[in-house]
Amino acid sequence: MLMPTKNRHLIYEYLFKEGVLVAKKDFQAAKHPDIEVPNLQVIKTLQSLKSRGFVKEQFAWRHYYWYLTNEGIQFLRDALHLPPEIVPATLKRQTRPEAARAPRPKGADSAPRAAMGEDRAAYRREGGPGGVDKKGEAGAGATQDFQFRGGYGRGRPSAAQQE
Repeated sequence: MLMPTKNRHLIYEYLFKEGVLVAKKDFQAAKHPDIEVPNLQVIKTLQSLKSRGFVKEQFAWRHYYWYLTNEGIQFLRDALHLPPEIVPATLKRQTRPEAARAPRPKGADSAPRAAMGEDRAAYRREGGPGGVDKKGEAGAGATQDFQFRGGYGRGRPSAAQQE
């Protein structure tokens, strides 16, 4: 696709700076949200880089995701005339401030924790008003005074059988 060299260089610069690029599959969009270039030119430029093996492409939910490969980094360095010290943001290590995290108190300050099953068993035994055993009074065998009342549903005897 014919496009101005200036636009191609803007796309290359953004891709090299970030290391990744995302574009919505909208060929009619006036411009890409991150680059001042039409979205169609971004998609076509990166399709060209993909066919040459300089980026990996992933497509999901109407969005293209492109990731630079090592060959792509070298190609963009040559195309943009950059020194080897400059690397994409995806290859830079992020430094985390270790001093910002507060130290956790050791075991001497905190209260001892009960074993895993002890607190559950204690809750079932003591729980509720009256301190009754919750598990013992629940279920089918909790009461022994069963009442069977016949005559309901399909098993109901007919009027002739009752007399």
